Amino acid sequence: MSKAVSALIAGCGDVGGRLAVRLRDAGWQVYGMRRSVSELPEGILPVAGDLHQADCPDQWPQGELDYLVYSAAATEHDEPGYRRAYVDGLRHVLSWLQARGQRPKRLLFVSSSGVYAQVDGGWVDEASPAEAQSYSGRIMREAEQLALGGDVPATVVRLTGIYGPGREWLLKQVRMGYRVAVEPPLYGNRIHVDDAAGLLAFLLQADQAGRALDDCYIGVDDEPAPLHEVVGWLRQQLGVEHWAEDSAVRRSGSKRCSNARARALGWSPQYPSFREGYAAVLRRS
Repeated sequence: MSKAVSALIAGCGDVGGRLAVRLRDAGWQVYGMRRSVSELPEGILPVAGDLHQADCPDQWPQGELDYLVYSAAATEHDEPGYRRAYVDGLRHVLSWLQARGQRPKRLLFVSSSGVYAQVDGGWVDEASPAEAQSYSGRIMREAEQLALGGDVPATVVRLTGIYGPGREWLLKQVRMGYRVAVEPPLYGNRIHVDDAAGLLAFLLQADQAGRALDDCYIGVDDEPAPLHEVVGWLRQQLGVEHWAEDSAVRRSGSKRCSNARARALGWSPQYPSFREGYAAVLRRS
């Protein structure tokens, strides 16, 4: 009987937990690292630990580890908090691997499209300059470079705006009469949380099958849409007729992210546009 493929998900929260279930159901041995391991899905091997701490968790797996997914989320939304979550935390994990002589086949680093600074409404892909000036984008880019510059082969996955069950900020805003400026159009880039997990699982399984991966993929649905179009459609679905006073939103610009590279590898989103994705969310609410 062949040994199960093993994977450790460092930062096994919402996206990581959904990924863990997909891999578990595919027969993989999955370790989930988080502070509160009682919240891990059933069948996921617990690794209680804190990415902010330099000491390796006692439950860190022994022996060979095939894959590592770094899927942290900052709990403090300031510059030091981002650095602790993405740069320091990743550095800790890489040191734990080295100390135990583990060299996974690949590291997946879950990043963000926030590394892009483009604001002209044009298309952005993996080859576009990633030169964000915000502290969050700069620190995420630094973490990407740490992942890609290590001894373990790595792939960065830049997820766009994640929505889905429990991520319903926009729905709340629409119910309150949220208004969006129409001109210039403010393009939004989205991915349903299940598709985010699905893309990560697809890439891991493709690598395990011997397919060559690029060093970067964007996780986004097929149809980046103007925010006013999304809000208008949601108003119809929710039956909202009022507008809040002084609620027009204007921004300096926007961008449209492309999933062509992931599609070319064979991935396709379950929810190709906001309509299918939000329809699924509304059916559950």
